[in-house]
Amino acid sequence: MRKNIVAGNWKMNTSVVEGEALIQGILERMQEVPSSVQLVVAPPFTHLVPAAAALRGSSVALSAQNCADQLKGAYTGEVAAPMIAGIGCQYVILGHSERREYYGETSQTLVRKIDLALAEGLKPIYCVGEKLEEREANRHFEVVEAQIREVLFHLTPEQFAQVVIAYEPVWAIGTGKTATAEQAQEIHAFIRKTIADQFGQTAADEVSILYGGSCKPSNAKELFACPDIDGGLIGGAALKAEDFIGIAVSF
Repeated sequence: MRKNIVAGNWKMNTSVVEGEALIQGILERMQEVPSSVQLVVAPPFTHLVPAAAALRGSSVALSAQNCADQLKGAYTGEVAAPMIAGIGCQYVILGHSERREYYGETSQTLVRKIDLALAEGLKPIYCVGEKLEEREANRHFEVVEAQIREVLFHLTPEQFAQVVIAYEPVWAIGTGKTATAEQAQEIHAFIRKTIADQFGQTAADEVSILYGGSCKPSNAKELFACPDIDGGLIGGAALKAEDFIGIAVSF
């Protein structure tokens, strides 16, 4: 049975003190969250050590928002997968649309990152999704399939079993357009079929596929009721404990 996951991507928000308060707020309300739901928080790099200490002994998992595509060396400003794993992260977000768009990350870069993360025992939350012009050109299936094929298809079944996929409708971010539950379910089902064709039906049935659009307490229940949506990669709503927990209790 695949895992329901609600992961909070804090992006470049909060001070360390604010982050500690946010984690405390989440922990104080954990009794409301169904035991079937895995909560994950992904603070900025500067917060990971105190976050790991605050989460110790809890059921909330810790994620980094990125990792380097190199193991070690003269790469100023980068943070390597072994460093992330060494401070207690269990997950790492890779391939986020903002990394692709603003920092030029390619499939070749992401293959290296995925491999390094898996080698350190990290579970990648691998992000896929199409832009507005790709959606309007009816290329969304083609784009998403390529992002999965180019970065994940070289993995062994055992490696792939450690991967979580997050679908981001990039076209619905800041455009005034909204992805409906039906649109989200359609592409999630397509992703699961793409996985089945490569890794088999069992792997497809077991992989968690998260929705990475504008998921809020007000629409989470409708989204999570879709048969192929297993949770959410949450942005803005993850910055308030009340909203984050409000999403998690929507299962």
